[in-house]
Amino acid sequence: MLILSTLENGFRQVAETILQRASDVTDPSFHERERVVREILERVRVGGDEAVAFWERQFGWKDCQPDRLALPREEWISAAKAVSQKVLEALTRAKERLEFYHQHQKPKSWSVERDGTVIGERFLPIKKVGIYVPGGRARYPSTVLHAGVPAQIAGVPEIYLVTPPDPEGHIAPEVLRAAEMIGVKSVFRVGGAHGIAALAFGTETVPKVDKIVGPGGLYPVMAKKLLYGTVGIDLLPGPSEVAVVADDSAPAPWVAYELLAQAEHGPDSIAHLFSPSLKLIRQVHRLIGKRVSKGQFFLNSLLLIQTRDLSEAIALVNEGAYEHIALMTEDPTVWLDRIQVGGAIFLGPQTSVVFGDYLAGPSHILPTGRTARFSSGLTVSDFLVRSSFVSLSEKASATLSGPTAVLARSEGLPFHAQAALARASLSRPRRRKR
Repeated sequence: MLILSTLENGFRQVAETILQRASDVTDPSFHERERVVREILERVRVGGDEAVAFWERQFGWKDCQPDRLALPREEWISAAKAVSQKVLEALTRAKERLEFYHQHQKPKSWSVERDGTVIGERFLPIKKVGIYVPGGRARYPSTVLHAGVPAQIAGVPEIYLVTPPDPEGHIAPEVLRAAEMIGVKSVFRVGGAHGIAALAFGTETVPKVDKIVGPGGLYPVMAKKLLYGTVGIDLLPGPSEVAVVADDSAPAPWVAYELLAQAEHGPDSIAHLFSPSLKLIRQVHRLIGKRVSKGQFFLNSLLLIQTRDLSEAIALVNEGAYEHIALMTEDPTVWLDRIQVGGAIFLGPQTSVVFGDYLAGPSHILPTGRTARFSSGLTVSDFLVRSSFVSLSEKASATLSGPTAVLARSEGLPFHAQAALARASLSRPRRRKR
């Protein structure tokens, strides 16, 4: 756990520290990971189920076989029934709140008429979507809902799920129950880059999908990055990130837990505190020291930064373009408009990021690694394709043919000009008599 101060280290040095990311191309292991992922993708593309099972045996389920990739429906339903009533009620509550939020996002097809021209847009759901649900240190039924609910609202007819099983080939019952709630057609016991590749290329067992969504570790995210264009990709959401901006009004235990909650996702997580209050920083440091033993991976994620004031804290947060931003200040709305980039913003000490992880409303699939500078969290629109349409009357076509031809000739495209000018006459070409 590192403590920095802009008063001592300067703004730029602190900014450079927070911009360091394990997945950055300057990381010495980056190119080696990319080489491994490229090999995995190519072997799955050529080898199908056999290759997928081979890689799963290397990284996870040691007894994986090609004919066991798909979870049998009876096993799925049986395992899902093992979920306790309390957990089921919580999942149902989360799904309802997610639905309430995402129903407001669905765009409507539209058209308008002007001077003989009808223009508009239509929105149609993507046909096949694959959801990647991470495994590893935890189970994530919440990710199933946070990806699946907006897909459902968009009207996606076929949803498939891949997720790494435990060493015995089992998938958490909570994950399976959530998959049932969003209408998943099939569940496949496979994770990693090879799971992403299976969805992208299709195998004898895993259907080829049109788009892949969901967070993951370094290898699945790199696979998504390399496969963009072969298949649709939502985001490149990697290790979890949180930036907490706090003043003296924020309870130190709340701040400490806010940082630890995101840090516990894994050793690559990022949990940064920005505060002008040295007293608060020392309290948080002491509390974390009591709750986390030395050597735990949590400590590598934590960075506590003293700033000159809250304005400087916000400036550093904008530099970092974090996945989650928690404004734990006396009047958070004052600072909201000052935040230029961020995946999701949580206002006030009582609004923990953890609520967003589960049931606040917006999807928790958010941009990480500073990609919030140019991308946004998962929405209903990510599961729709938009087509524009135009219809010209004969008069409008004739009116537009002249300026269109001028522009076409200016670009050196004579046949474009001729195609436009052919519409200048209101009479259509005569059809030949047979």
